[in-house]
Amino acid sequence: MLHQGTQIVPCDFIGFLSPLPSSAGGHEELLANMYAQAQALAFGRLRDEGGGPGDTQEPEGHREVQGNRPSNTLLAAKLTPRTLGALVAIYEHSAFTQGVIWDIDSFDQWGVELGKTLAAHIAQALGAGEGGAQGLDSSTRALMQKYLDAKASGAMHASERT
Repeated sequence: MLHQGTQIVPCDFIGFLSPLPSSAGGHEELLANMYAQAQALAFGRLRDEGGGPGDTQEPEGHREVQGNRPSNTLLAAKLTPRTLGALVAIYEHSAFTQGVIWDIDSFDQWGVELGKTLAAHIAQALGAGEGGAQGLDSSTRALMQKYLDAKASGAMHASERT
């Protein structure tokens, strides 16, 4: 969708220069992939251009990528609580600013309110166990059943049980 979709959808890539200790092994490969996706979105590859570096095949029509797709690449030194908070603040400010421009209250979310109302009913159903699923849709009942099965089998730690 991002590369070949009919609508242009801007996207953000977020990367960190220093890996977390547990993920140091593949860090350069992850960075390379992030940089490459941003490059592909920006410049693409047309059928008559042939392959890119390391690609000896001329692209067929379905492999043609127009490019000229907007993206931002945000690089932070390291993932820390402060950095994560700054990222959340950036996106919250962006939602606020867009709301001001479009004259809507971005934080007046009726869908969120509906979810809270539904959550109260579902929490009661979870507390009631098997019999509490009456009146719920089939998808929610199936999700609830997975939770109840895991709880009954002891698959959850004691601290995770309600």
